[in-house]
Amino acid sequence: MKILVYPPNSLILADLVERAGHEAVVLMREIGEHVRDAEIDAPPINVTEDDLKRALRYVSVEEPAGLKGRIGLLTPLLDKAEASVILSDAPPTYGCMGCAVADEFFKFLIRQRKIPTLEIKYEGKEKLEETVKGIMEFLVQLPKEGEISEKKG
Repeated sequence: MKILVYPPNSLILADLVERAGHEAVVLMREIGEHVRDAEIDAPPINVTEDDLKRALRYVSVEEPAGLKGRIGLLTPLLDKAEASVILSDAPPTYGCMGCAVADEFFKFLIRQRKIPTLEIKYEGKEKLEETVKGIMEFLVQLPKEGEISEKKG
């Protein structure tokens, strides 16, 4: 399955998803596609017109440019996701949104998708083993790519 990790730039969560046999849907891949896009003049600083059009499906035109840019860049991840893992209250070393409003709004959009989602709170280093165990238990119970097509067929 394609698993959206949140924070969407978390290498730690992406690694856990891949170890469980799933594909991590992460911001780094989306930015990578943008950097290689000939339409962007100075990657990865510029936001394309398509990014802004996508953002305007979710936020009003009066919202700050930073919020629109982040949401426009993140919504393709949401469209690809078949499940998600949200790690709340994580330190910046787990990945950072950089904007509290975009952070809360994007978590709201994930919840609205009604896909299988694990929301787990980061409770510090002393509970890290339990956190990782909870994430892995959630991930291993999700069907893998081959299992999905076998069940449909």
